[in-house]
Amino acid sequence: MKVSRAVVAQRPQEITRACRKLYETMTFQEISLKDISKETSLSRPALYNYFQSKEEIFLAILREEYDLWAEALQDIRQQHDTMTVTDFADAVGQSLEQRTTMLKIQCMNLYEIEEHSRLEHLTAFKESYGHARDVMDDCLKAYVPDLTKEERQIFHYTFLPFMYGIYPYVYPTAWQLESMRLAGIDRPDVSIRQLTRHCICKLLTKGD
Repeated sequence: MKVSRAVVAQRPQEITRACRKLYETMTFQEISLKDISKETSLSRPALYNYFQSKEEIFLAILREEYDLWAEALQDIRQQHDTMTVTDFADAVGQSLEQRTTMLKIQCMNLYEIEEHSRLEHLTAFKESYGHARDVMDDCLKAYVPDLTKEERQIFHYTFLPFMYGIYPYVYPTAWQLESMRLAGIDRPDVSIRQLTRHCICKLLTKGD
């Protein structure tokens, strides 16, 4: 039976939705293309018409996440230009609290995902990543206008890598918590929003 173009166009999102659902209860390593296929209307061979590996599916999810984050950053940019650094930092932290999947994927499996994805898929993701960075740069220009271009670059080179460590710090596993307890390491109870706000305020408040 011939499938309509509209259905074909929606298939990648059907696949990523299925993978997202599995990722709520399974790890990246546990999920297989067979598992994903069972959650969709497609056979496993049919998945290859859209993605050649589960890494490409996760990369597509990450691209969706960055697109959504860019939209949130655009909403922040459209607020009043007199937003303080603290207000801006808090707003970014709030936006990241809505993107836990993005934070989780990139902190755990990004290198492997990128290495096992075709160039066109990786390029599409990098475009979404770059767009989010550009919107963040527009926010910096608006809310911290005294920053030079070089200082904004330093912010990006510091904050974006910092984002990769947020998820495991806020959501350690039970195994990690037990090891910290045995090692006598105190773990402060902090949120994504708090960590993000603190980092951005430190980066953007000169003289501190």
